[in-house]
Order: sequence, then C-alpha cells, then structure tokens
Amino acid sequence: MTTLAVLQVVWFILIGVLLTGYFVLDGFDLGAGILSKKLAVTDDETRVLTRSIGPIWDGNEVWLLTAGGALFAAFAPAYAATFSGFYLAIMLVLFSLIIRAVSVEYMAYDPKWKGLWSWLFLIGSFVASLLYGVALGNVIQGIPLSVSGDYTGTFFGLLTAFPLACGILSLVHIMWQGAGWVALKTEVDSDMHVRAVAWRKLLGWVTLAAFVLATALFFGTVSIPMQGGIVAALRYVFVALFVLALVLGELYANKGNDLIAFLGSCVTALSLIGIWATSTFPNLVYATNDPALSLTIWNSSSSQVGLTAMTIIACIGVPLVLVYHVIIYRTYAGRISLEDAGKH
Repeated sequence: MTTLAVLQVVWFILIGVLLTGYFVLDGFDLGAGILSKKLAVTDDETRVLTRSIGPIWDGNEVWLLTAGGALFAAFAPAYAATFSGFYLAIMLVLFSLIIRAVSVEYMAYDPKWKGLWSWLFLIGSFVASLLYGVALGNVIQGIPLSVSGDYTGTFFGLLTAFPLACGILSLVHIMWQGAGWVALKTEVDSDMHVRAVAWRKLLGWVTLAAFVLATALFFGTVSIPMQGGIVAALRYVFVALFVLALVLGELYANKGNDLIAFLGSCVTALSLIGIWATSTFPNLVYATNDPALSLTIWNSSSSQVGLTAMTIIACIGVPLVLVYHVIIYRTYAGRISLEDAGKH
C-alpha cells in the first residue's frame, strides 16, 4: 500500500474510534435521560441522576463534534453528501441535544418549570438516541446519489425498515447503558438502585433481540458489497464480541457486579461500531442507484499532505482528550447518596 492509502485507512479507523467514543461515553448519559422518569421518582433522586452525569455529559458530546470535524477534514465529499442528505435529521439531532443541554441546567435552577424541563430532558435524549442509529443504518444500507455526490432522496426515504431497526437498536442499547450507569452510581439497595438494576436486566436482553432483528433485516433487505479476508474476519470477531460482552455483562449483573455489567454494555457499543465499519469498508457513502457513484476512502479523501498534518495533530490531541476524561472520571468516581444530592 502507498503512504496515501495507509493514511486513508488510518483516518477511516480514527473516525470509527471517535464515533465509538461518542456512543460509549455519551450513550449512558443519554440513556439516563430517557429513563429519568422511571428511575428517579423523588426530587432527591432526580438530583442524584443529574449529578451523576452533570460533570461529564458536555465533555462526552465533544466526541461527536470531533467525528464530524474529522470527516469534513479527511473525507470532505462524504461529509457533504451525508450532512446535506441527512440535513433535516441532523437538525433534529442538533435541536434535541440543545434542548437536552438547556433542560439539564434549568431543572436545578427553575423550580417553577421543573416538570417541563424534565420532560424536555427525556425527549431530547430520546430523539438523539433514535436518530443516531437511523443515521448509521442509512450509511450501512446506502443512499441514492447524483453524479455530483448529492443525496437525491427525501427525508422519509431515510426511514426504511433496516435504518429504523438500527434506530431501535441504538435506542434500547443506550437505555441499557443508562440503566447500567445509574446502577453503578447509586447506593446499593437504595430504591433508585433497585429500579436501575431491574431496567438493566430487561434492556440487556431487549438489546440482543433488537440486534437479531436488525441483522435479519440487513440480510433480508440490504444488498451492499462487503469485503472478505481480514475485514470479514474482523466483522465476525466484532459480532462474537458483542454477544459475549452482552451475555457476560448480564451474568455479572446477576451477581451484583455493577462495574462489569456497565463495562459489558460499553464493549457492546464498541462492537456495534466495529460491525458498522467492517460492513461498509471501504465505502463511506454507498450509492444504491449506481455503485460507481459511491464515495469511498479512496476517491473522496484529502491529499496526502493534509492527512499527514491531521495525523500529527490527532497524535497530540487525542491523548490529551483521553487524559482529560481519565481525570474527570477519577475525580467524580464513586456512588452518589441522597444526602450528597441535597448538597449544593
């Protein structure tokens, strides 16, 4: 492989890593938002839930922004095709994240409208979680493209069976992560912990069922060329890792090990992104109307000079971001009691 080809593969993998970072880290606080009405019944419990994600949720969303920026810098034509084609869906995600961010803050400081803010927190988390999976489902399935690389379909054309199944999978998986996070952060045997454990147990198996449904629809309705060899082997590894992590996570959850149960949901999130990447490689946007119009890492990347400069920046920036996350999570580690939630 040439130096340019190596850099193109590296940046495909790096974008997958950034999406994984978002799915793993922001997934559990989105899930906590969706389940907030079920897990937090009293005002003190609501404060426990918001405090468990308060110091970290905004940093978690940086991974999604960075992934979009990396796609723009490394594969600009693919960025243009997806962001213009999914414009309405992306705006819905953007608005839902804004509403969610505002509601998290206002729930604590606007008691008069606290009920409204709590519902907006839930709705914003729900919409973002669902559309995240729908978007990735459309990337796997492919979309119709013009000669100039523009999406030629409609918004409702994105809502076909397989992308919707991916949206459901994303939604229930994120809820599973959220239940696992709340179980990890609340005091053992507290009412809130008991509720979180019950939801975690249920949603783990619902996630497996949603995965089976999405897989069946993929083989039944999607026809895209997939790579063989090492890429295919990695695809099977990620599938096996998904099932293994889910089953082990559930087994350890039954033993009361909240940490392993939560890490199991994180590993399955990584596995899902791995399955997506190995199913689409080397395509970034597959053209369903004419495969020759597909945007791949080979025909839509930046120059070798540009990718080299970005790689140097990434080698400096990504470790710094990881160090930041380690510090934040270590600083706010541990379970949160109702007494802690009452302190301002």
